[in-house]
Amino acid sequence: QVQLVESGGGLVQAGGSLRLSCAAFARTFLGYAMGWFRQAPGKEREVAAVISRSGDNIYYADSVKDRFTISRDNAKNTVYLQMNSLKPEDTAVYFCAASYIRSGLRPQDYNYWGQGTQVTVSS
Repeated sequence: QVQLVESGGGLVQAGGSLRLSCAAFARTFLGYAMGWFRQAPGKEREVAAVISRSGDNIYYADSVKDRFTISRDNAKNTVYLQMNSLKPEDTAVYFCAASYIRSGLRPQDYNYWGQGTQVTVSS
């Protein structure tokens, strides 16, 4: 079992930055690929960024590429999402997810989810 707890969301003006953190309570954090997904009102949940178990392989959705950075600290059982140059269209609930199968890009590829943290970007 894995428990994921996100933090760091909030309200920020367009062009600003936020750093999301996801603390994983798991016996073997290294055994999980980690992803950040987001879901805006009325829209489906979509991938923002994914990082492999070792951190060597990273994927970014085109919509966040060059603005967001995903990283993980396996010693602290934590994955981060640094979000810069935020836009109003980045407004969503952001979810952290863990997969013991692969670094997938679909929500169904992930076995465990956090409760989500709200990010609101004002124009």
